[in-house]
Order: sequence, then structure tokens, then C-alpha cells
Amino acid sequence: MPAHELDNPFWHSLQTRHRHIARRIGDVARYPREFAPFLGVASAGVDISQALETLVAPDESVYLLGVLPDIPSGWQVEAFRPLAQMVCTQALEVVDGPDIIPLDETHRADVLALTALVYPHYFRECTMEMGRYFGIYQNARLAAIIGERLGTDTYVEMSAICTHPDFNGRGYARRLTAMLANDTLARGHTPFLHVSHENTRAKRLYEQVGFRHRCDIGFSALRRMQA
Repeated sequence: MPAHELDNPFWHSLQTRHRHIARRIGDVARYPREFAPFLGVASAGVDISQALETLVAPDESVYLLGVLPDIPSGWQVEAFRPLAQMVCTQALEVVDGPDIIPLDETHRADVLALTALVYPHYFRECTMEMGRYFGIYQNARLAAIIGERLGTDTYVEMSAICTHPDFNGRGYARRLTAMLANDTLARGHTPFLHVSHENTRAKRLYEQVGFRHRCDIGFSALRRMQA
């Protein structure tokens, strides 16, 4: 059977939703580093050696999700524990709470400050341009956010779901997750997300609101070895 597009989300997102920003050489593509440190390949059998020399800077790590090809000499791969990939196929209950507002360029500094504090590894200067972002402000402070990242013609990933530590326990992440999942479904797409199994609090939240586990998906980092 043909592979499901969510089995190779970086590649399929770079061929559809984000093809306008993709940097591609043959069957290898990546996001510009100011958007996300993600590399996708068409299949595990792709020879990535020449593409890596052009697409990845000497001091840079890139991440692969789902499909891991043979790694050429001179490069080091670090395999992490697989992530839980979860999907939502029915409307979720939206709990009461503060207003949710769309976030734009005027909120960028606040978003970057919050993600640097609680979501630092994959968020970049231009990550907000990969999709829509929403947030909750309290007392003129950005308390919680959610955004869209990967996607295809069928699926849209929910990402950067995070709350400032000063506002934990108020249900903001639950409210944001249900709102965006419902809006995504209403637009004719299926929401999905990725979460670490070690992040038991977040994984439990997504299960409670109505996301279901689709699969565990391999996750790894690739970096040029020191000479």
C-alpha cells in the first residue's frame, strides 16, 4: 500500500502547503533556516549526500521526521525517541475563558519571547509565517499561544501550543487547542500534532480533549561532523 502522507510530514508539507518557501534539490527539500530547521526526503532510498552539502550549513543541525535515509560519511545522526503523532476527526468542546485573538506582526516580539522561554528548540524568526497563530493576553501579557505549522491539502498541523509558566493551570492550552481544531475541521482539513511521550502533561491534555494516537513517528537530528 502507498505510504500515508503523515508518515513523511516534512516532505509532503514542503511539496504542498509550503512549496513556495521550500529549498529543494531533487528529492531532498528543507525549510529556510529562519522558518524551521526541518529537512524532508521523498523516500528512505534517496541519496542525500550532494543535497546536504548545499542545503545545510556547516554549523547547523536539521531534523528529520518519519523517513530517515542512509546517512553519508561526514554527517552524524542522533535518533530520539519517536514522537506521538495524533489526529482529531470530530469537533471538540471549547471551554470558557478569555478572548482568543489572531496574532500578527505586531505580536511577533511577544511570541518570540514566549517561545524562547518554553518552546525554544524549533521556533524561529519567521515561523509565524508558516500559518495562522492565535493567543490569549492577560493583563497586557501574552499568556498562551497556538499556531499552524506543517500541512498538506488534507491535513494541518497544530504547533507551538504553549503557556507562560505564570498562567499554567487555567485551561488556556485546552481552550486554544479546541478552538483551532474545530476551525481547522470547519475549513475541511484534519488537524494533527506531534508530542513527545516524555511530555506526559501535554499528551494527556490532547487525549482528554479528543485527539487520538495515530502512530509513533521517528524523529532524528542530522549534523555535519567536525573535521
